Amino acid sequence: MDTIIKDMNPVLQMLIVMTLFSLIPLVFCCMTSFLRFVIVFSMLKTALGTQQVPPSIVIIGLAMILTFYTMGGTFQKMYDLGSVPYHKNQNMIEAINEGSKPLKEFMMKQTRESDLAFFVEMTNGTAPKSPDEITIWQVAPAFIISELKTSFEIGFIIFVPFIVLDLVVANILLALGMFMLSPTIISLPFKLLIFIAVDGWALIVQGLVTSYN
Repeated sequence: MDTIIKDMNPVLQMLIVMTLFSLIPLVFCCMTSFLRFVIVFSMLKTALGTQQVPPSIVIIGLAMILTFYTMGGTFQKMYDLGSVPYHKNQNMIEAINEGSKPLKEFMMKQTRESDLAFFVEMTNGTAPKSPDEITIWQVAPAFIISELKTSFEIGFIIFVPFIVLDLVVANILLALGMFMLSPTIISLPFKLLIFIAVDGWALIVQGLVTSYN
């Protein structure tokens, strides 16, 4: 494989590199901590019942900033490892291959063994002898599934107290005979009050960031 990469036409290398660069938004959204952040924040927004607050652009911006914060070391390792072969022989394909290794290591730390084993078996049919034999394209789908599961678990924990508050308000309105009032409208101020009182944003952000340490 290394011989093929070294002997590849530079024009073909550049074409492959440009194709890979077009996948950067996909990689950032699905193969980094951004996936967990944006899902949890979106579920928190739904649990609060505030339809347009905070705006989606704010949620995405916060998720991006926290992604760079939690993965700054990984991104630096990717640059350091990828720059060595590029400065040595100007081989972009080899640089991308080397630079992707820290990202693969990060994903493997956050991936459940059962999910990873499934995709490895589907591809190879046999168990690898070492983690180095596992490719990043085998780790990526397993990482996405694991992150989705983790994100929904966190979202469930966030949802429970808000659902309980909605049920309490609904029962109170029912007991008072106020059938025409929407329980969600009445409970919204109480949700915001409780969320502010416990410093909810700080708790959730700190919990998400520390979950990657």
